[in-house]
Amino acid sequence: MKRTPTAEEREREAKKLRLLEELEDTWLPYLTPKDDEFYQQWQLKYPKLILREAGGVPAELHREVQEAFVTLHKRGCLSRDLVRIQGKDLLTPVSRILIGNPGCTYKYLNTRLFTVPWPVKGSNIKYHDAGIAAACQALLKLNNFLQIETIQAWEELVAKERANIDVVPVCIGPDFPRVGMGAFDGPDEVDIKNRSAYNVTLLNFMDPQKMPYLKEEPYFGMGKMALSWHHDENLVDRSAVAVYSHSCEGPEEESEDDPQQEGRDPDIWHVGFKISWDIETPGLAIPLHQGDCYFMLDDLNATHQHCVLAGLPPRFSSAHRVAECSTGTLDYILQRCQLALQNVCDVKDSGDVSLKSLEPAVLKQGEEIHNEVEFEWLRQFWFQGNRYEKCTDWWCQPMTQLEEMWRKMEGVTNTMLHEVRREGVPVGQRNEIVTAILASLTTRQTLRREWHARCQSRIARTLPEDQKPACRPYWEKEDPSMPLPFDLTDVVSELRALLLEAKP
Repeated sequence: MKRTPTAEEREREAKKLRLLEELEDTWLPYLTPKDDEFYQQWQLKYPKLILREAGGVPAELHREVQEAFVTLHKRGCLSRDLVRIQGKDLLTPVSRILIGNPGCTYKYLNTRLFTVPWPVKGSNIKYHDAGIAAACQALLKLNNFLQIETIQAWEELVAKERANIDVVPVCIGPDFPRVGMGAFDGPDEVDIKNRSAYNVTLLNFMDPQKMPYLKEEPYFGMGKMALSWHHDENLVDRSAVAVYSHSCEGPEEESEDDPQQEGRDPDIWHVGFKISWDIETPGLAIPLHQGDCYFMLDDLNATHQHCVLAGLPPRFSSAHRVAECSTGTLDYILQRCQLALQNVCDVKDSGDVSLKSLEPAVLKQGEEIHNEVEFEWLRQFWFQGNRYEKCTDWWCQPMTQLEEMWRKMEGVTNTMLHEVRREGVPVGQRNEIVTAILASLTTRQTLRREWHARCQSRIARTLPEDQKPACRPYWEKEDPSMPLPFDLTDVVSELRALLLEAKP
């Protein structure tokens, strides 16, 4: 079933088409470090972008993080995601794994990733083996380092702004004075720490030589893209992003840029930046060498877009974020499920459920939570196959618990349907109940059909066995353990008919 694009998606696509029409057959200008005006443009138009060169990161940390990348890759822990864009399923060119605080998730392109937990203080995590445990420990160590660096950089920006000092862009090498740049609406100390409190990192890997096709950058002619122009999604407002980059090659030798070569060196990985939907300001293409880090501070992620431009060698990156987790943690969804099940008075051995209240608002809330746990958690998790088991069994028990709670909610829905079918129920009460639950059941039927089709799609069948999507929960029509059918078409039609009958 083809999904209708959202208003935001339509607007974004329209902006893109308008921009391409304005360009016609010309390229917008962009700058690299060999251009004289590169650093001036950086200071004026990209003042909240900071580069930290590899020499400023402790050598031992480099070694541990790069060993972690190799370990996770060799164990097969990174996977290409089957994401949903404008109603179409697409495989990402980049392989990924989310590592972070236990119970956190991160959602992008309609896909919820679940953290392989790093060993925060007080946690007791069983990893698949010692190598994966060491890798997660190294990435937590990197996260702590980048958090300190982010706070310091942010404080320096605020201090320079308050002193009204003009400074050069932050491009920090081992001996480079650590200074800020540009205009900045400075937050206070607590705000800075909160906006730098990275709770997840998204590890990325791509080998361009093994990709049969990579998109060309469409606006500036920057070359092949590993990641298209985008804003990072699902972040705390105005929070920072820190990215550690590692391309898999030997020690780089200093070489003079070819003065005849226009634009960026296509053999070297770059990160590209541009002001969103601006055709006047030149873009930037910043080369990324082994162990370089870059930081996006404050609202840079909202006002600017960035892309990753492929070089020749394979590359890992670790993108540390303050994920917006108000509706994205295990604790959150467990509390939501408990709220929905507060209306359950008793569950009999037969599975039949009795309810405390038939108030429409209570029933409506329960059915909305029923949909939330099914489509935002259970189906999202199992759509990604068994990939998480390669690293840890941390999510096994929580998913079992969520599925048990969801089964009780199926019983709640069944009880409500018995109530509206019961003879002698006042027409007004029946209509109130049907009106309260019909939208949720209609959505449930539509989404079940969509998820089932996605699991059976041709692209899903091409994935490795441990990554193939599972349509779970799923059951056949006559399954005696389930009170309601998987396909709710007849149920939704019956409820609509009841409303029509009640109309004068």
